[in-house]
Amino acid sequence: MSASTKPLSVVVAGGGTAGHIEPALAVAEALVERHGAQVTALGTRRGLERDLIPARGFQLELIDPVPVPRRPSLDLLKLPFRMVNAVRQARAVLQRTGADALIGFGGYVSAPAYLAARSLGIPFFVHEANARAGLANKLGQKLGATSFNAVADSGMPGEVVGIPVRAGLRHLDHDAAVARARETWGLDERKTLLVTGGSQGAVRLNEAVAGGVEKLTENYQVLHAYGKRNTAPQGRDHYVAVPYIDDMAAAYAVADLIVCRSGAMTVAEVTASGLPAVYVPLPHGNGEQALNATSVVEAGAARLVPDAELTPERLVAEVTAILGEDEQRQAMQAAAREHAAGDAAVTLADAIAAAVE
Repeated sequence: MSASTKPLSVVVAGGGTAGHIEPALAVAEALVERHGAQVTALGTRRGLERDLIPARGFQLELIDPVPVPRRPSLDLLKLPFRMVNAVRQARAVLQRTGADALIGFGGYVSAPAYLAARSLGIPFFVHEANARAGLANKLGQKLGATSFNAVADSGMPGEVVGIPVRAGLRHLDHDAAVARARETWGLDERKTLLVTGGSQGAVRLNEAVAGGVEKLTENYQVLHAYGKRNTAPQGRDHYVAVPYIDDMAAAYAVADLIVCRSGAMTVAEVTASGLPAVYVPLPHGNGEQALNATSVVEAGAARLVPDAELTPERLVAEVTAILGEDEQRQAMQAAAREHAAGDAAVTLADAIAAAVE
C-alpha cells in the first residue's frame, strides 16, 4: 500500500480507571468513524483496560506500569529504570503500528507514551478530563504535546473542549434502551432513581439507600448498583439491587434521577444523557471530584451533597425535591442537555487527523 493510501494510524494511551479509558475509546471510535483510522490502545496489566478495550473491538498493547511513589522508598530509586524500560516498550508499539500520532489521557501508561512519541518525532496530544491536571499530562504538555482540557483552569494550558463521550450515549435510541432496561432489571413505569458508586460501589451511598429505601419505594423504584465487593442488600418491592451495571446506557435511559460519585467521566456521561443528578463527591484526594461537578451544578443540572452529609434522611429529601416536582426535574434535564452541547470526541479526532495531514 502506498503512503498516500495508508490509513491513519493512531495510538491512544489511557489506562487504569474508566475515567482514563472511556475518553480514549470515545476518541478511538470517532477516529474510525470519521477518518477510517487504524487505532491501537496502549495500556498496562494493572487496569480495567484489559477487559474494556478488547470488548469494544480495539487492539490492546501492554507496557509495564510506572507508578510514581509519593514518599522516599526503594521504589523511588527504581523509578528511572522502570521508566526507561516502559518508554522502550512504548516506542516498540509506536514503531510496530506505524503510528502517525498518539493521544494520551493520563494514568500510569501515558508518561512513557509521551516520552516515546517525543523521541520518535511523532505528533502527540494530551487530554485532561479532571478539574485538576495530573502529573503525566502536565509532563506531556511540557514535552510539546498539543493539549486539551475538559474544563478551564485545570493547571495545564490547553483548549477547553469538554470530555469525549461515546457516540452510543450521545446518539442513543432512547426508547429501545428503556425497553432493554425494563426487561433486564424487571422495572415498571414508575419514576426511577438510579444509585451507583461505580465499579467498586460506595459504602456511604449504600448506607444511605439502606436507611431510606422504605420511604423511597413508596412512590419510586430504585435501581442500585452496590459494588461487587460489598454485601448484597436485602430485596424488596420496587427495589432492584445489582453488584454492577454492564449496560450503563440502558440504566441512564430508564432513570429519572441519579445519585452517584462525581468522577470526571461519570459527570460527562450523566450530563450527555440529559439526566438530573445528585453528586456525592469522594471526600479523599485533592477535592477534584467536587470540582468536576461544579459547572453542571452551577448550570442547574445537578445538586451536590458532601459525603459526610449524605444521611438516609438527606437522600430522601433530595430525591423527593426533584422526582416529586416535575417542573424542577424537567428544568434540570434541559440544563444538562444544554451543558452537554458539543462533541469533544469529534473535536479531538479531527484535530489529530488535521495535524497528521
